[in-house]
Amino acid sequence: MNVAPAPTKRDRVLPIYSRREVEALIADGKHIIIVDGSVLKCDAWMPYHPGGDTAIRHMVGRDATDEVNALHSPEARQRMQTYKIGRTEGRWDNFLPPIQGGQFRPRAQEEPLDVRIIQSTSTSSSESGSTCEETSSRSSPIIETEDANALRRRRLGSLTPPSSVESEDEIDNKPRIAHLDRRTQEEIEMDSALYPSLEPQVQDEIVRKYRILYDRIKEEGLFQCNYWDYAPDAIRTSILLTTSLFLLHSQWYKTSAVVLGLFWHQLVFCAHDAGHMGITHDFHVDSCLGIFIADFMGGLSIGWWKHNHNVHHIVTNAPEHDPDIQHLPFFAVSHRFLESLRSTYYDFVMEYDIVARNAIRIQHYLYYVILTLGRFNLYRLSWAFLILRKGPKKGPSWWHYWLEVVGNVFFWTWFGYGILYKSLPTNSDRFVYLIISHVVTSPVHLQITLSHFGMSTADLGVAESFPQKMLRTTMDVDCPPWLDFIHGGLQFQAIHHLYPRIPRPNLRRTQKLVQQFCEEVNIPYAIYGFVDGNKQVIGRLEEVARQASILAACQSAMVAEGDFGLQ
Repeated sequence: MNVAPAPTKRDRVLPIYSRREVEALIADGKHIIIVDGSVLKCDAWMPYHPGGDTAIRHMVGRDATDEVNALHSPEARQRMQTYKIGRTEGRWDNFLPPIQGGQFRPRAQEEPLDVRIIQSTSTSSSESGSTCEETSSRSSPIIETEDANALRRRRLGSLTPPSSVESEDEIDNKPRIAHLDRRTQEEIEMDSALYPSLEPQVQDEIVRKYRILYDRIKEEGLFQCNYWDYAPDAIRTSILLTTSLFLLHSQWYKTSAVVLGLFWHQLVFCAHDAGHMGITHDFHVDSCLGIFIADFMGGLSIGWWKHNHNVHHIVTNAPEHDPDIQHLPFFAVSHRFLESLRSTYYDFVMEYDIVARNAIRIQHYLYYVILTLGRFNLYRLSWAFLILRKGPKKGPSWWHYWLEVVGNVFFWTWFGYGILYKSLPTNSDRFVYLIISHVVTSPVHLQITLSHFGMSTADLGVAESFPQKMLRTTMDVDCPPWLDFIHGGLQFQAIHHLYPRIPRPNLRRTQKLVQQFCEEVNIPYAIYGFVDGNKQVIGRLEEVARQASILAACQSAMVAEGDFGLQ
């Protein structure tokens, strides 16, 4: 997508890969990404990547320079040079990755076909300001051999094999799918009108200024952590844990549970920083800090979180790709979930079944209630990750898995056995203590969903730059500085998504720089007060609930009248 830098002396001995050659490698099953004009073949590294292989798969065929720089340390970026097999020249036009439905021609398949170019499953070439003929003349295209809606449904697992006879259910679904497709196009058009053009020169200028801002942030020392800034966190959490244990010993069980929940609530913020290597910037030191906080003290897996969160940062708010918004059957933040999407993260179809059809229609009423149980879901996801051994088995982080296992055993020893079983007299007390302590942590889940549930889920295609996509799908929450300890830095999600490795204490200082950048490139900077942010989220949930109710009513009417949309 972006112009490659001037080649180094070492680069001059490496082959120059054309876009067509890269396409052929990907068609052959290779995982190729472009970073700073270098062609990297990541196959050998994928089993060992601490953030999981799914994050890499979403970058295949793309210029991943900004994503890589945002999420990795300089040392990690230097190690990536080991996987360099060549370089590119000129501006790189992104492919749609295979995991997202992109199709690639093998090297032998060179005959021209009378087809059009894929830019995304929802954006035509006319929206990017060029015709198919113009695109073909400047690069070798990805080939699409079926219409856009069919391709989208096929890649989401909802396209059935061709048949000469359609079932009644298939006929019945046609008006429903057509309605959802129209809604998808409306959202794309709204975002296209609100945000800068996807023309290459416009997006390249956004990227250029984004990288200038990166250099300015680095020069001002905002990537560096002042460890004394974490002293209030250490004091606060120590006081909360000590107070909770004292109240437990004094048989003030419910009050003790409340304070323990506040302790966990505060721990999450430091675990988040450590998971992004935002404290010491040393991979193993920050990983161990994260394991101590998340696993030993909180009973959650930081390894699971990294796998989940890295994907979230790359495909933010993409309904079929971002696990942080995939909450069927309880929540749907986009009408797209009403299609039974296939999750590329979990690798299964998120069925819009009878439970979802009933829950989604009232989701705006259930939102805060369900969030109170969020921590139990994190246990489930953490245990699944550890039991199924989904983390790297070799490589630099192989031993982190065993430390996490020890950490979870330690947690359930001190909390499960020491507090719930030994320190509480009755099963009733144990149940109440468990529920209260976990419900108190719900503001964390509210803060996380608040930053994304109310923002765009539209796919503007592979031409959109990383900084524009992050700002289009993420909001900040405005609050006075004295409330920062409650929000824990999660109120600066737009800034955090642009530069994930900035330590939490420096986010407020970075905010003004990001706002200036947004003004320069004409990208709306979404910032709401806490109440208004909640209204945005509830409004989005209510809108999707209304869509679900309309579809259900139309479907029922068509079945009752025997009208299946054939006329």
